[in-house]
Amino acid sequence: MRLFAHLLALLATATLLAQPAAAQAILRDAETEALLNDMAAPLVEAAGLEPGNVDVVLVNDPSINAFVAGGQVVYIHAGLIDAADSANEVQGVIAHEIGHITGGHIIRSSEGIGQATNISLLSMLLGVGAALAGAGDAAMGIIMAGQRAALGKYLAFSRVQESSADAAGAEYLSKAGITGKGSLDFFKKLQNQEFRYGISQDDDQAFVRTHPLSGDRISTLRESYVVDPAWDTPPDPALQERFVRAKAKLFGYLNTPERTLQEYPESRKDVPARYARAYAYHKDALIDSALSEADALLSVDPDDPYFLELKGQVLLESGHPDLAIAPLRKATELTLNQPLIASMFGHALIATEDKSHYDEAEQVLRAAVARDRLNPFAWYQLGVVYAAKGDMVRARLASAEQQVMTGQYAAAINSAQIAESGLPVGSPDWLRAQDIGLQARAALEQARERR
Repeated sequence: MRLFAHLLALLATATLLAQPAAAQAILRDAETEALLNDMAAPLVEAAGLEPGNVDVVLVNDPSINAFVAGGQVVYIHAGLIDAADSANEVQGVIAHEIGHITGGHIIRSSEGIGQATNISLLSMLLGVGAALAGAGDAAMGIIMAGQRAALGKYLAFSRVQESSADAAGAEYLSKAGITGKGSLDFFKKLQNQEFRYGISQDDDQAFVRTHPLSGDRISTLRESYVVDPAWDTPPDPALQERFVRAKAKLFGYLNTPERTLQEYPESRKDVPARYARAYAYHKDALIDSALSEADALLSVDPDDPYFLELKGQVLLESGHPDLAIAPLRKATELTLNQPLIASMFGHALIATEDKSHYDEAEQVLRAAVARDRLNPFAWYQLGVVYAAKGDMVRARLASAEQQVMTGQYAAAINSAQIAESGLPVGSPDWLRAQDIGLQARAALEQARERR
């Protein structure tokens, strides 16, 4: 029984690996999200998917990984961005993950698990039969062989899916006119990581792998890439410049100030280095230094909305919301009310505690949640401004939106019930309160079933 439970644990782990985002923090940044979506857009089109229907989401995880977890969402680990040297490398990864989406691999994973489980159950029955016949040693051998066969069946199924996604990704890069050089470069990084961690490169160890060997993948893909018309197409220089900026920004945000200053010393005066140091200084509460870097960036381009956002963020989070309003208002206008920037602007307006700002804050935040409903911070701020204006019913509705998104299901039910009781029956807000209550109850029931 222990061997059977171990196999099921392995198979369960394989399925859980496809959905780790639920347990990991999602990193949200307007500039980085715009970059990732622009990098993915030609690949989405090449795959025949609807533009705008595939999201690329950044996960706060230092490992070099990317995955899909159902739906049309590609999850990219922060560690992958840090390891990549170019936007072209990341595009190769995105193309591969889109291959998993178009191949329906998450849905079809149940097939591989089902096949493996059937083999496992059959070996258990045969083993029990042998044991009942008095052949204890033979029974154990049958069971062990069955578990190994079941695991091998699942891992082989996984390797086939990975090879299929590789081929699809190469096709989408080609159709989009994007060179596959970055894809090969990234696979070489994975191969070097395999060498570093002592992962066997022998074919006789293929049984225990979920992915084909990186060396084999490189050889297979190179054959496709070198004859592709896009092979010698130079990568987009504007996209590369944006990537280097976003990578430095992410590094400064996630790493300790000491490590950031080692990687981006003060002797460097380029935009990425200033970006990274601004976050390092801000994390170290060196506000003047952080603002100095932000102002140096704005001297390069005073109308860059992300430089303005940076300055506004430093001012707001250092206790100067009144001074943060101007740069954040301009950044919001330049990005046509980008939801993440607009929600920070709304926060600054509220944080001044000046009632004359409340109407503008409500307008800005309502526009933010209209464009991005999955923004709990914006919903929270909208609830604050409703409460400040005395509209407690809509404050409760906004709280319910925020609570159901952050897993506070019991609180969401309570807030939704209070909002529903005070809203006009049949109105859109009344219907939304009912929907939130149903969603939260369903989530609680699912949690009970899992327990």
